[in-house]
Amino acid sequence: MNILISSAGRRVSLVRAFQKELKKINPEAKVYAADANPILSAACQIADENFKVPRLDSNDYLPFLIKKCEEFNIKLIIPTIDTELLLLSKNKQLLLSKGIKPIIASEGFVQKCRDKRQIHDFFDDKGVNIAKEYKKDDYKLPLFIKPIDGSRSVDTYLIKTKDDLTDYHFSNNKLMFLEYIDHQLHDEFTCDLYYDKNHLLKCAVPRKRVEVRDGEVYKALTRHNELVGYIKEKLNYIDGAVGCITAQFFKHKTKDSVYAIEINPRFGGGYPLSYLAGANFPKWIIAEYLLDQKIEEQFDCWEDNLLMIRYDDEILVHGYQD
Repeated sequence: MNILISSAGRRVSLVRAFQKELKKINPEAKVYAADANPILSAACQIADENFKVPRLDSNDYLPFLIKKCEEFNIKLIIPTIDTELLLLSKNKQLLLSKGIKPIIASEGFVQKCRDKRQIHDFFDDKGVNIAKEYKKDDYKLPLFIKPIDGSRSVDTYLIKTKDDLTDYHFSNNKLMFLEYIDHQLHDEFTCDLYYDKNHLLKCAVPRKRVEVRDGEVYKALTRHNELVGYIKEKLNYIDGAVGCITAQFFKHKTKDSVYAIEINPRFGGGYPLSYLAGANFPKWIIAEYLLDQKIEEQFDCWEDNLLMIRYDDEILVHGYQD
């Protein structure tokens, strides 16, 4: 019943959540963590065991990962970063044939999520509002620029005047010119959504983004607001979605208006708030994929108006030699 948190990095809280829930079922089971440099990964130091893996762009990565999963009797893989999602989804059947279950959406849905234009089309088909994309020779200011395949707020720009625009913005075909959604009028939410094996929504937790650092939420607040019903209505079924899906929305502060931004088919960096509020996704994943149990709808299982304030902590590794 061992579980692997791949590309573990700083995901200490996620490792601890899976450890806590797994030990309740099987005290002897272990949560492993893998990283390209585990000695410098806080999550790897916290895990029951850890191991080093090749870089994701290496041809050796997948064979090595399978070998380690077989060696350590790892039955579940929990991916945590965008760059590994497509690789794992493309090789899902291979992993399953080895008795390893990656908790990963279908290849088709992962591809949609990795391309911001495709996910905009997805939202549009679901009847969900999206920011308008402008042509680069016909736009309105202010506007927001972001890459079609970006993450962690890298290569994003708020353009207020024409002087803010450069040749780079116009020449880079990966950059989208988008309608700016005024942050003074809208609150930004990241919503942790749980989809079962049948791609049905079982839980939705909107987290208001109070403060963000390096693309990851630093202070956040759970809100059982209109977004829960809105998501249940519009996104109750997503073909290919399983496990934890994080979706970003802007909600108008006074009007009944919602804009969808993007979806990441993985645990988000701010998920620990949802877990501590009572939305126990690790428990449900263990129940579904290790115990073959059915998950019921649990939209009211979590605490409303719970504020999370993060801070930096220290993890010491004794005897380390550079």
